Amino acid sequence: MSPSESKDTNNVAIIGAGPAGLMAAETLAQCGVKVTVFDAMPSIGRKLLMAGRGGLNLTHSEPLDAFLPRYREAAPKLAAVVEAFPPERLRAWCEELGQPTFVGSSGRIFPKVLKASPLLRAWLRRLDTSGVQFALRHRWTGWDDKGRLLFQTPEGEKAVEAPATVLALGGASWPRLGSDGGWVRTVEAKGVRVAPLKPANCGFKVAWSDIFRDRFEGIPLKGIALSFGGRSVRGEAVITRDGLEGGAVYALSAELREAVL
Repeated sequence: MSPSESKDTNNVAIIGAGPAGLMAAETLAQCGVKVTVFDAMPSIGRKLLMAGRGGLNLTHSEPLDAFLPRYREAAPKLAAVVEAFPPERLRAWCEELGQPTFVGSSGRIFPKVLKASPLLRAWLRRLDTSGVQFALRHRWTGWDDKGRLLFQTPEGEKAVEAPATVLALGGASWPRLGSDGGWVRTVEAKGVRVAPLKPANCGFKVAWSDIFRDRFEGIPLKGIALSFGGRSVRGEAVITRDGLEGGAVYALSAELREAVL
């Protein structure tokens, strides 16, 4: 059975309704471009809502000369992007959506309500006003022999012709929220080289004794300094049943990850 066809040569397709996809949709719509956002999930912004459970850490307040090196080897490629949309611009964007922010004791920036749902609702209203269209339950599976985008939908396979496509597909860290990394095989099949997906912010397992675990599980560690591989960072962490996680651990996670690997 051939797929049903949707053709709108003036409608840019964005695949992925996470923060990156929504930001791309907003930017294009503001330039007068017609946009449709496709996503495999039945609702929008699930990862954003999950992040809101921890207060929704939006960015950091430190100066750019300290902020940019946190991107490590990617910093040279991302510098122009961050400089065009620095943390203060992100804060202003939140204010425009009626969600003021504040700087926490760690220097991280959060919305004052410490959750994501009000920000997401306001953002979706603005996208709707801008004419952005959404096609949910559309799982992208690649292209057909005519270069059309192919989607699996509840109504069957669908082919969509678009003049340009933005891939905003995320990593593989939250399969149940839609980020399963399945897109890697799809683009590699077209000859695109993809760097192996690796965890970025990650906790680490520690073989606590039963006595230690039962006594200290869930205890926060505040105002600490952690060191590894000649690098030291200050911040916070929390003792979990299986190990350690938290901002200070995440800041060292690249070095720790490579040592584990």
